Amino acid sequence: MTVTESRPEASSAPPIPMIASVDDHVVEPPHVWQRWLPARYRERGPRVERHRLGELKFVGGTSYEYELDPDDGSGEWCDIWFYEGNIYPHKRHVAAVGFDRDDMTLSPITYDEMRPGCYEPAARVADMLANHVDVSLSFPTFPRFCGQTFHEAGDRELGLACVKAYNDWMVEEWCGDSGGVLVPLIIIPLWDAELAAAEVRRNAERGCHAVCFSEIPPHLGLPSIHSGYWEPFIQACEDTETVICMHIGSSSKMPATSPDAPTGVQATLSFNNAMASLSDWLFSGILPRHPNLKLAWSEGQIGWLPYILERADVVWEEHRAWARTKELVPEPPSTYWYRHCFGCFFRDRHGLECLDEIGVDNVTFETDYPHTDSTWPNTLEIATEMFAGLDPEVVHKIVRGNALRMLGLTDRD
Repeated sequence: MTVTESRPEASSAPPIPMIASVDDHVVEPPHVWQRWLPARYRERGPRVERHRLGELKFVGGTSYEYELDPDDGSGEWCDIWFYEGNIYPHKRHVAAVGFDRDDMTLSPITYDEMRPGCYEPAARVADMLANHVDVSLSFPTFPRFCGQTFHEAGDRELGLACVKAYNDWMVEEWCGDSGGVLVPLIIIPLWDAELAAAEVRRNAERGCHAVCFSEIPPHLGLPSIHSGYWEPFIQACEDTETVICMHIGSSSKMPATSPDAPTGVQATLSFNNAMASLSDWLFSGILPRHPNLKLAWSEGQIGWLPYILERADVVWEEHRAWARTKELVPEPPSTYWYRHCFGCFFRDRHGLECLDEIGVDNVTFETDYPHTDSTWPNTLEIATEMFAGLDPEVVHKIVRGNALRMLGLTDRD
């Protein structure tokens, strides 16, 4: 796939290149599964209905409690996904762009209240280009960050059909007419590694080279990456040059100190899952066996990386006698970070000060549209301030070059 860089007029040329954002999000429009599922599945497939929603409460991790249609009719209108007897309401803080910062609340929302760029591809492209972004990779919302919704469902045949329908919509409709601004990111049937491998290969044949995966599969009741279970999927990703993208929260569990800790504690510690996941992969022995595999951690930030790489190398060397570290990993673990892995950030001053240790070729940038953390529509201003004083070649790698290499995209004017 080739990406054409969209440049502003020379007289107003910005100090940094057009941005390739490796972590945005799509709020799936209501028609996805009703249009893209085979007809025999549509009646049982995911559908959207508008109802009044009563209590909407965050209970930790990635879980919420809901009250549907309060008896007194006082609830706010909400567009809600229904699937296999479960409800999945849309929430304002997930479709936050366009609202004032103090209005990005945990409250019900309808498509009519969302900025169209949340769910319409043409509007998304316009929002990206206006924000100095001309490449955008979007994670799912209703399926969750790696397709957990379909993994948790009971009907596997329907679940597989829903996964394929999502991917067909993602490749052909969401990205199809975007001129390369929107880059496809698929999901897999997590319950079957062979089917997952087949889905990676099916979509690679039509130009998709990025797939969602769980940062910590055992949190989903799945085998760990150490079990050998995922080998068909991993091999398919290596064979097709498909990068494995692991978003924070893709294990449906977020780090927190206690069940009653304020929400800000969990939000502050969100990078911890990325750190744990990277440690898993560095000591797994998978990377020495798959020298061309690419891994990416999304929205995990990068400032923590220098220490975890240092610690992993110390453990590899000093604990080798009893932990048998060198039997699985013949070279220091940090070696595999530099060869295989990408971190991602939107605000991380400390990480930028440690680029020499992190690796300027291992860092990518994001806007997180349309979530609360999103820098839209001020990404250019924020990036310009953050990158002040950095070498232009380094800035190009961070905001564009590394992402295109990771995604297998060719840049041309």
